[in-house]
Amino acid sequence: MEKKNLDWSNLGFGYMKTDKRYVSNYAHGAWDEGGLIDDDMIVMSEDAGVLQYSQSVFEGLKAYTTQDGHIVCFRPDLNASRMADSARRLEIPVFPEDRFVDAVVETVRGNAAWVPPYGTGASLYIRPYTFGISPVIGVKPAENYQFRIFTTPVGPYFKGGAKPIRVKISDFDRAAPRGTGNIKAGLNYAMSLHAIVTAHNEGFAENIYLDPATRTKIEETGGANIIFVDRDDNLVVCKSDSILPSITRRSLVYVAEHYLHMNVVEREVYLEEVENENFKECGLCGTAAVISPIGAINDHGKEIVLPSGMDSMGPVMQELYDTLTGIQYGRIEAPEGWIKVIE
Repeated sequence: MEKKNLDWSNLGFGYMKTDKRYVSNYAHGAWDEGGLIDDDMIVMSEDAGVLQYSQSVFEGLKAYTTQDGHIVCFRPDLNASRMADSARRLEIPVFPEDRFVDAVVETVRGNAAWVPPYGTGASLYIRPYTFGISPVIGVKPAENYQFRIFTTPVGPYFKGGAKPIRVKISDFDRAAPRGTGNIKAGLNYAMSLHAIVTAHNEGFAENIYLDPATRTKIEETGGANIIFVDRDDNLVVCKSDSILPSITRRSLVYVAEHYLHMNVVEREVYLEEVENENFKECGLCGTAAVISPIGAINDHGKEIVLPSGMDSMGPVMQELYDTLTGIQYGRIEAPEGWIKVIE
């Protein structure tokens, strides 16, 4: 297939309309058969549930061109499962998980010309989402819903390499202990916008949120999980019931254990441990960047510089990054079931 005439190596991380998107509607207690359409516009009531009460959940994953020329997706079954959990929490009818994966495949195939070539550092970002579309004026779930998937080609999250970032300890709480922090709902990201704009205005790349009960334990950032490497070269993963179960984090844990033969510890992590330099490296992990290294954490004016420094990604994080991206792009053999071949 002939690719679109784009400057693939210089793409930014933003939205670009592609040819096809997938749409399925829920009404009268069932999802219709769904399919690809050309129109990117959505028409709904001014009183739609998503507009009035933010009844919406979403996912994010990518399609890649591998070293041998195939188009693949990375672990879409886990996105399907996580979206089902998110939907249940917001009283949204679950779009069947097998159909979710099939819809992702169909959408990527319909936009194959937009999947960046291997070696450009770019990929096709895939955004599945579900929202309440019927009118709702009383506080209750909508009756009708729409499931959609669109795609957009994106460049690497970093230009010229993954440089360590400066982050700050936020004064805001990200999620309540028994709230919605462990699901991928649009409302969680809306509440983080003021905090991230504030952080950017102060010269920081992101916020680190602490647990709301004691404000002593590290949870996550506005859009990514946090991982550490301690002084004994263990991979330390923050544990909390109110953080999102990141697919990238789970994949990195497996890579650490089975590819790099590291010891992985999932536990509560205290800010005091970071201040006492118990960790050599720290990073954010998620779909967009895989790993974004943290070089310094600012706690209300107190600058905590990680031993890995501000010049480059630490050696352990770099090895984790190289291994996982090697799996995604077909340079390293993947665990069974991780790679969904589309073409």
